Amino acid sequence: MTEKKKLVILTGPTAVGKTKLSIELAKKIGGEIISADSMQVYKHMDIGSAKITQEEMDGVRHHLIDVLEPTEDFDVFTFQKMAKEAMKGIYERGNIPMIVGGTGFYIQSVLYDIDFSSSDEDEALRAELERFAAENGAHALHEMLAEVDPEAADEIHENNVKRVIRAIEYFRQTGQKISDHNKEQREKESPYNFCYFVLGDDRAKLYERIDERVDIMLDDGLVEEVRGLLDMGCKRESTAMQGLGYKEIIDYLQGTIDLERAVYLIKRDTRHFAKRQITWFKRERDVTPVQKNLFGYKEDAILDFMLEQLLMRHITEE
Repeated sequence: MTEKKKLVILTGPTAVGKTKLSIELAKKIGGEIISADSMQVYKHMDIGSAKITQEEMDGVRHHLIDVLEPTEDFDVFTFQKMAKEAMKGIYERGNIPMIVGGTGFYIQSVLYDIDFSSSDEDEALRAELERFAAENGAHALHEMLAEVDPEAADEIHENNVKRVIRAIEYFRQTGQKISDHNKEQREKESPYNFCYFVLGDDRAKLYERIDERVDIMLDDGLVEEVRGLLDMGCKRESTAMQGLGYKEIIDYLQGTIDLERAVYLIKRDTRHFAKRQITWFKRERDVTPVQKNLFGYKEDAILDFMLEQLLMRHITEE
């Protein structure tokens, strides 16, 4: 029997502190990091995505960061393809791939090698649904999904029009709910020998960090970054502009809301997003929770625990 390839996952809600910990862990185990973040993949989107800097990388090789223009689309299919390509090179170099980021479905797509090829794209149906969304709004489209697949509607935010359309399209083509299909795919055994760390923290502390992070983004020039993206030809409905912080600042720049309201919405929606991420990771199987508060926020203790877990699973050697 072929030995399963090694894979490490480090995830958790936004602002929990994944970046710093991932660098320390990668240095200890000879890891290369694949970003599972739907925004850091884009060039020119550094502040609003809290993108890791070259300095923070500290010599650790990173993949899927700064590889697309903000006018290009990026979805779970593209992520899976690019991540698998990156992993091939990492294994060839004798290193361990580490998937780091907060997009749960992206992580699942690689971990369980989810098959997305069950239905072909139907361009006419897609165009019809896109037209419906343009005329009636994202909320009306999301309600259409909720009627045929309530579970998928719970999982997919209404602003993610592309995924909402894909879920409706899947149902119309196959008669099967995409949530059922994804559930079946998740029941598959992973082709990897993996360790799936979920970093967590006290909820109040996490929300405090989110608010602080948003204030820092504003100080660092988030408004100017968004203005520059609009000048480059990005539209509010572009995939890249669906990230938290971007569409709210666009609304401010276009005079729909004032800056105070934009900041309030970014903080509120980021907290809601973190809450949804926590719910998602709680439902995941085969995870190793790492609650920072239970380690007294001692980074060395957290790192030692993670290294022990990797040793137990024969992902690393003494």
